[in-house]
Amino acid sequence: MKEHIRTLLEDLLPLVDFDSDFLFSELDSLGVTTILMALSDEYGIRLEATDATPRNLKSLDSLVALVESKLNEKS
Repeated sequence: MKEHIRTLLEDLLPLVDFDSDFLFSELDSLGVTTILMALSDEYGIRLEATDATPRNLKSLDSLVALVESKLNEKS
């Protein structure tokens, strides 16, 4: 899942370093919105503005954890 998310997001946001441990600091509001919408569409989950926290967007691993938790809530 991690590599799939990386590929998806790198295609949408090519200037963002998804290996950064401070991913949130590299994102502007459009980048955050793009990530939330892309992951929502790709995984059929509902991500909202309240999910756009520094903790959830800290790194690629934290994004994967967010998607996994939403998928678990859904099932």
